[in-house]
Amino acid sequence: MAIRRYVRYRTRTGPAMGVLKDGQVYRIQGSPFGKHTVAAKGTALSKLRLLEPVEANKVFAVGQNYLSHLGDRPVPSKPEMFYKPKTALVPHGGAIVLPPEARDVHSEGELVLIIGKRLKRAGKEAAAKAIWGVTCGNDVSDRNWQKGAGKDVQWWRAKGCDTFGPLGPVAVRGLDHGNLLLTTRINGEVVQQQRTSDLIFDAATVVSFVSQFVSLEPGDLIYTGTPGNTRPMAPGDVVEVEIEGIGTLRNPVKAL
Repeated sequence: MAIRRYVRYRTRTGPAMGVLKDGQVYRIQGSPFGKHTVAAKGTALSKLRLLEPVEANKVFAVGQNYLSHLGDRPVPSKPEMFYKPKTALVPHGGAIVLPPEARDVHSEGELVLIIGKRLKRAGKEAAAKAIWGVTCGNDVSDRNWQKGAGKDVQWWRAKGCDTFGPLGPVAVRGLDHGNLLLTTRINGEVVQQQRTSDLIFDAATVVSFVSQFVSLEPGDLIYTGTPGNTRPMAPGDVVEVEIEGIGTLRNPVKAL
């Protein structure tokens, strides 16, 4: 499959999606996951206000999926999954807004899978074929609510606050996402860097596992895990997640 890049953006009549080529966006009519047509005339990307690259359905994430991120924890025997709410999503350029109650909020650069077809109790081969494309993500996490003195029973706010799920800037199809360099920067300084080939559970394994218990549908997202050590963010910071072949997701950090 040839590599194709998609963006989703605002229009006067609502969200639209288009194919990105040479700095021009060609609007599509129909579902990006099914039959659609592509306009012959494009609009300059610079004139558009980007949204998350797909309209999300369910949002999953994998914890502890790089050896470099485990520390002294044992290697998991299965993908350790959790949910993020759709309201956590924020596009490229949108602000990560820190609630005043949050004490120790970290960025987590990740490869994100986009599901393109309905899937239930699938094997790895079918799961791999159901991955429509990939994008960049940031699984923003408050460590105090996650595992500190103020931890909750669930990670509902540690990883689910509004804006704690930056996503974008583009969705890419046809890319070999099994061996891409992932780099996270805060204010230009590299704080994470590793290849997606180092995932403990690769993309097909994760998708297959999830589908054994929860039906996957077009538009579902799976954040695949973050490498290495993470660093707290503060208002005024700018966080970038760059993935080879996809691009750079950039978000400023603000206080609520």
